[in-house]
Amino acid sequence: MIKRLYEWTMSLAARPRAEIWLAIVAFVESSFFLIPADVLFVPMALARPRRAYRLALIATVFSTLGGIAGYALGYYAFDILAKPVLAFYGKLGAFDALQACVQGDQQLLLILLTTSGLAHLPPIKVVTILAGAVHIGLVFFVLSCIIARGARFFALAFLLRRYGEAIRHFIERRLKVIAVVAAAALILLYFGLKLVAGSGQLLSC
Repeated sequence: MIKRLYEWTMSLAARPRAEIWLAIVAFVESSFFLIPADVLFVPMALARPRRAYRLALIATVFSTLGGIAGYALGYYAFDILAKPVLAFYGKLGAFDALQACVQGDQQLLLILLTTSGLAHLPPIKVVTILAGAVHIGLVFFVLSCIIARGARFFALAFLLRRYGEAIRHFIERRLKVIAVVAAAALILLYFGLKLVAGSGQLLSC
């Protein structure tokens, strides 16, 4: 199922209204869609490199709007809508664990918003719903989405414009691994600093 969904998403890049599809996928990936917008963004930017930054802007704007929708699900309709979505994807346990970690800890939530926006770690849909469920400030949330997700899409646009098809394999295979490792290192560093500071919170999550 996931492979078919992935292939279908990639096929959207060749359609006449591919930019609209990019906006839709960027929007829904933030709250319930399984496939990240990068899958559509990369072939579109390669096909029309002069539009790479325009595509990055579209993806950033609609990913942020989708993030706001996910935030609203967590804030206003967690039990009715968000919880069933998380359960469907098998992410409810991960959500509960993260929620226990971030209660009263906005610094950790900011790190998670950053790492999810840059590297999908933890998954974007989990963190956006979590942000609404714990009622963090909407302005704070929106700014973090714009910065983290914008950094991801515009960095991809720069690489694809500069190096073209030659960089595609690196982006699809290795860049994600590097981003995930960097995100994991940032999270571990945060907990390590808390331990050194004597908070005793390292193992609480």
